[in-house]
Amino acid sequence: MTSTFSPFRTVPRLEVQRAGIITKLDDTEAARYAARLQDWLAAKGIRTVLNAIDEDLDILIVLGGDGTLLHIAEKAALQAIPVVGINLGSLGFLTEFTEMETEKALERILSGPVTIENRLMLQARLISDGRTNGHRYALNDVVINKNAQDRLLNLATRADHDSITTYKADGLIFSSPTGSTAYNLSAGGPLVHPGLAAILVTPICPFMLGSRPIILPADRIITTGFAKGSNTEMAQIIIDGQPAWDLRKDDLLEVKAAAYPLQLITSSRRDYFSVLRTKLHWGYQENTSKD
Repeated sequence: MTSTFSPFRTVPRLEVQRAGIITKLDDTEAARYAARLQDWLAAKGIRTVLNAIDEDLDILIVLGGDGTLLHIAEKAALQAIPVVGINLGSLGFLTEFTEMETEKALERILSGPVTIENRLMLQARLISDGRTNGHRYALNDVVINKNAQDRLLNLATRADHDSITTYKADGLIFSSPTGSTAYNLSAGGPLVHPGLAAILVTPICPFMLGSRPIILPADRIITTGFAKGSNTEMAQIIIDGQPAWDLRKDDLLEVKAAAYPLQLITSSRRDYFSVLRTKLHWGYQENTSKD
């Protein structure tokens, strides 16, 4: 079968005439920095818009953290706008450039080829009574969570026409490789390199020891819903940290790889494993020496 997924990494030249700047909501420091960046770009003949996304943009510059980038990932992917993340705090998994690196990074983007990683997005829809309200897209994950007072969820889950299992757990995470370092990791799921075309299925606090995370090919369509005889009336579906739908009896959640990836501009001087080492403290040894 021929793959329909984009190459993971490309090195194009960008012709930037109009840039969008996205700031973290209610962050005065980000707003002040955005104003300075607008002046810097204007001096180079580049027009800018603030906190708006339209198809005429050549690049999106995100000022904030990974959460700010997740907030705009769906629109950026659907409109095929390359995104560069500037983390105004510490190094992020997605917003990997620091404030001190901004101007040099943008100079390289404007003057030469850039490294773009095509990050797989997930596409989800809720099917209820044979109808759907449309698709939602996730860069990190699609999560089913039980309400605090509810019993364990019994989620009958399939990949295409094949039954995987009925998960008895507090919830279920469908994650992209990019999202493997997010909720999936906290729930005991594996780290997966973002260059792989795959979908991760990870139960949250499973009741059975045999319920383990599984990595599926990205060309599979995954569906889940309450198993027959389940006493649970409702669970919440969360897309990249934002509530999306309520899952009820006889509803079906469908998750698959989206046709459009997020075009994430990354540093040619910092590889994926160096980010992991920094964020996860690999190789870190606490200094226990005494004075």
